[in-house]
Amino acid sequence: MNVDELVRDSLRELAAEQPSAGPGFADRVLTARRRRRTRRLASVAAATAAVVAVAVAVPLLDSGKEDVRPAGVLDGDATVAHPDQSPPRELIAAGNVALAAYYTGKIEEQTEQRGAAVRTYWLLDPETGRYEKDTRWSYVAVAPGARTAAVLERQLPAHRIGLLDLATGEVERWIPVERGVGGLAFSRDGRKLVATTYGENPDLRVKFTTSSGTAQWMADHSGRSSRSGFHILDVASGSGSWAGVPSGRDINDRQDFAFTGTGELVYSQVIGSKSGMQRFYDLTGREVAAPADERHLRSDVGARLSPDGSLAALGLTREVAPGKSYSSIRDPRTGKEIAKVRGAELLAWADERRLIAWERTTGLDELYLPRLVLVTIGSDKVVPLSGVREQNRDLNRSEWEPVFARR
Repeated sequence: MNVDELVRDSLRELAAEQPSAGPGFADRVLTARRRRRTRRLASVAAATAAVVAVAVAVPLLDSGKEDVRPAGVLDGDATVAHPDQSPPRELIAAGNVALAAYYTGKIEEQTEQRGAAVRTYWLLDPETGRYEKDTRWSYVAVAPGARTAAVLERQLPAHRIGLLDLATGEVERWIPVERGVGGLAFSRDGRKLVATTYGENPDLRVKFTTSSGTAQWMADHSGRSSRSGFHILDVASGSGSWAGVPSGRDINDRQDFAFTGTGELVYSQVIGSKSGMQRFYDLTGREVAAPADERHLRSDVGARLSPDGSLAALGLTREVAPGKSYSSIRDPRTGKEIAKVRGAELLAWADERRLIAWERTTGLDELYLPRLVLVTIGSDKVVPLSGVREQNRDLNRSEWEPVFARR
């Protein structure tokens, strides 16, 4: 049986009598495939034992437990904090969301005047609950369920996308793409991937010398981004289509696409826009009006809509003291402010009332030294989740950045 047949059979099993695939679709497809592989391995082991007539105790490989995670690592909605760790070494999670990965950045010189910003990722092992360094990938997007990641190899733009099993560290399947890819994002249900295409590496850097004589690596803001469009890919089958989107002077060199909450449109950030710095497209690449519940959002605020879509996370409104900032929560359809919530940067919704945020531990006139915290609408209480993130004094390196996924 070939890979496509396995995937089709897995989909039939998962889709039987269900109205939708639901969260963690990509994870469940790969888990079903691993279960089938396990059955085949068990059969082969039994046959081999019979032939050689050796008494070997073969463990029960298919016990009905489909989840590779032990209970308590990613299951449930308990808050798991490590306020003494920065960067974190062990699982951080709250409500429905987990810190699925994080990365650091540095400049790798290619010539005396030309280089590239490269990322190094630490990925959550769902069996141990620890973050493990993995230097193979230039870009990682984690699917809902936090057991599968879409990955790009080091050379960008990449011409294939890997589906990585986070428990084993092995790529389960490669999806070839016609045009080179530099960025990835899953839809909310995990069924689709949007892969942003570029003509050249979107992370190229040029060396500049400041007036003080200090050399710095910066993006070449010439208004000539090589972004060409996006692939929309079905995760289960790997099939999909490409849509071209003209690039202009209002986007950065790297300006990746992401899905809207419904997965029916994609959006990306634009520079200097009065409409929340975002622009929307249908899945054929045609520019469209912002959906009613996302037109007041900002593309530079990671949390965006609450899980039920009733609240919108907006940016910092004020800081009243070092380590005490407030951000705005609004009605997504009217833009009217409903409440303020603690936090300088709202990163992800833990549930309908709580969010994970960066909260600075210093004043506005000091170095930006934040930590991950859990904040609650209607409460001034913050729960530290990580230690304080230090600022790297090497301007050509960046400190750790979180990657969240629903668990």
